[in-house]
Amino acid sequence: MTDHHFGRFGITTGLDGGADSIAAARAAEELGWPVIWLSGGALPGLQAISDLVDATTAIKFVSGILAVVKYSAADVSATYAALEEAAPGRFTAGLGGAHGAKPIATLNAYLDELDVPVERRVLAALGPRMLELAGERSAGAYPFLTRAAYSADARKVLGPDKLLAVSHLVVVETDADRARAIARNTISFFTTIPGYVASLQRQGFSQSDLSELPDHMVDALAAWGSPADIKAKLTEHLDAGADHVAVNVITGVTGPQPIEQWRALTPVLLG
Repeated sequence: MTDHHFGRFGITTGLDGGADSIAAARAAEELGWPVIWLSGGALPGLQAISDLVDATTAIKFVSGILAVVKYSAADVSATYAALEEAAPGRFTAGLGGAHGAKPIATLNAYLDELDVPVERRVLAALGPRMLELAGERSAGAYPFLTRAAYSADARKVLGPDKLLAVSHLVVVETDADRARAIARNTISFFTTIPGYVASLQRQGFSQSDLSELPDHMVDALAAWGSPADIKAKLTEHLDAGADHVAVNVITGVTGPQPIEQWRALTPVLLG
């Protein structure tokens, strides 16, 4: 297996290239986090990636993900080339979001046009066909909202030498009711998206699970508790075959970056 030089743990968060985002990226770098996976929904454009790289010195960034229906292969290729010249090795293109009737064909056509080395691109992947494509045409896969058993299955599809980087929800909260409420609120949004519904059903969650979001489902999809509790949960992915877990901290509050939570997790996850 490969760690793609990302280490065992990184951060998933939404940054937009503004002053607050740059401050958060610098804070993560100062804490020693090796990589930030940039949530596609918060990203206002490719320039934001360049701004974040320029504002930091060593931390790596992965677009997690750029929707191929929004960003052209030519523009992504140009951004990669410019960043590779200015800051070699610090940007990896994470791609996905091929909506429509033929997502595999859409992504294949996009990758045909993309001038980014295979080892410096990853694909958002949930289903087996997308995992196969990730293994064939990229460095590996970047799934989200999965239980540890999924990592074992994904590793079988990808083979031993491809990157499997998992984004996992984290709530730094020891009160079970509060932690689960925060996680449940986030998970509920994804149960309205067909691709995630199909993925969750493949993972063994029933229709009633998707409707009611019981504790056992929340606990499988979100790590909560003390930093030690969270590490134990995230390590289940690594033990199952993942190379890297991107920590997606949620607090129940929209807006501020969870810098204090990153700080609390740092000695346990990176120590």
